[in-house]
Amino acid sequence: MAMILARRLGAWRNITTRMETIQTYCSSVTAGRHHINGVQMYYEKTGIGKHAVLLIPGALGSTLTDFGPQLKSLNKEMFTVVGFDPRGYGRSRPPKRDFPLDFFERDAKDAVDLMKALGFGRFSLLGWSDGGITSLVAAARNPELIHKMVVWGSNAYVSPQDLSIYQAIRDVSQWSARMRRPMEDVYGAEGSVCMELLPDISCPTLIVHGEKDPVVPSSHPQYLLENIKGSRLHLMPEGKHNLHLRFPTEFNKLVEDFLGE
Repeated sequence: MAMILARRLGAWRNITTRMETIQTYCSSVTAGRHHINGVQMYYEKTGIGKHAVLLIPGALGSTLTDFGPQLKSLNKEMFTVVGFDPRGYGRSRPPKRDFPLDFFERDAKDAVDLMKALGFGRFSLLGWSDGGITSLVAAARNPELIHKMVVWGSNAYVSPQDLSIYQAIRDVSQWSARMRRPMEDVYGAEGSVCMELLPDISCPTLIVHGEKDPVVPSSHPQYLLENIKGSRLHLMPEGKHNLHLRFPTEFNKLVEDFLGE
């Protein structure tokens, strides 16, 4: 469990860009809550396209912190875009967030059940970091529902190298005030993750990787590429862990082209 919690903290190395890119959403965004698996799940929705897309945030993440540029700028004629706060994160509180051993499975079920409750019979997934792992699980468990999938900053296993990275950045008290403050404003002051599920993924999958990602070594996207049938890998040379926030125009175009094929 300590390793899992370290992973959660590790994903937040680039937290400042998350908050710096929060933008005022256009007036077409609607917000609401649905009672999903015992939790009042908060979501935001925009667009009128026939192709539904669910955005799944990373560790400690929410629609507000993680996907402002995507909710604002993804093509609203092509897509209906839904962002949500997983249980215990953002505005889907209470309950407080916890991490049972099956929390990725739980998050995947919550995500799929929310889209069903919103009336979507088939949809695509965009998952970042932990949200990418949740997407992998959801796609493997629900092949009949998932149209396409894009994941980035994600992994299917934890290696000794990963543990060294997590250990180096797990102590939040050592982060600068500038890095900690945005999360405090919201929340107050080589084992398998899903390796065995990858062969069950049948939807077209785009794996995106920032070559300067300090959290996820390049071995992880390569492993996903080799183990998800028919997947493809796109590398962003200047991208870090939060590449969709630092380079939103490039990332959004990449997603639109892939989903629109």
